[in-house]
Amino acid sequence: VQLQASGGGLVQSGGSLRLSCAASESIFGINVKRWYRQAPGKPRAFVASVTSDGRTTYDYSVQGRFTISRDGVGNTVSLQMNSLKSEDTAVYYCNVLVHGIYEYWGQGTLVTVSS
Repeated sequence: VQLQASGGGLVQSGGSLRLSCAASESIFGINVKRWYRQAPGKPRAFVASVTSDGRTTYDYSVQGRFTISRDGVGNTVSLQMNSLKSEDTAVYYCNVLVHGIYEYWGQGTLVTVSS
């Protein structure tokens, strides 16, 4: 499975962006789709996740501002980011974990929030 992330860019503080991650093939079975981010000089960190049965989890730093969603087919996961802050600047990576065993990463998309 290959993951292709898109939607990053430059946005002013308070603005919005929508990231998408498309899988090269349908993902079946029990899986979790996640977004991580890596800010300059920092380790990669969890942002949000959605399970195959629709349960979502968010890091406290994005709770109430970001929304993760997936399409019904299971090929795409999106991250709607609102009220962006300068500290949201990072490379964002999508990730899929299937059956708790098989893990796939996208190539990353850069989000830059200017203050």
